[in-house]
Amino acid sequence: MILPRIEVLKEKKLIGKHLTMSLVNNKTAELWKSFMPKRNEITNSLTQELISMQVYSPTHFINFKPTNEFEKWACVEVSNFDTLPDNMETFVLTAGLYAVFDYKGLSTDTQIFQYIFGTWLPESNYTLDNRPHFEVLGSKYKNNDPNSEEEIWIPIKQK
Repeated sequence: MILPRIEVLKEKKLIGKHLTMSLVNNKTAELWKSFMPKRNEITNSLTQELISMQVYSPTHFINFKPTNEFEKWACVEVSNFDTLPDNMETFVLTAGLYAVFDYKGLSTDTQIFQYIFGTWLPESNYTLDNRPHFEVLGSKYKNNDPNSEEEIWIPIKQK
């Protein structure tokens, strides 16, 4: 399968929206439908890339169940928090080490995550770190398209 590149992420300022959900009660489509019409109100975006971010509790993966709740964000990186559109929130993504997987395929295909958490991570020199996970949806991202491309960022630390 694919090997990640290891990157040190610098702190990022994000503006967007979030919802609490679980894998069983997935509200991703609802979240993005509420965010996308308002994204152009964010006037200080640094790029055109969208960020889909998950914020998990420290025990989310230790006691993993598909009903475990987490926060999912639809957001963009900004230069500052000086202007905040109505009904949007800020988030500071802290700096740290990440494994970055270049993924091509459907965003609904969970095999990549089964590989990352079931094969790559246990066989690597890293363990999961308690920081947000996120996907960068750039110009090659196409929703519900098998040729879609995105970056999957998994927070890690040395074993």
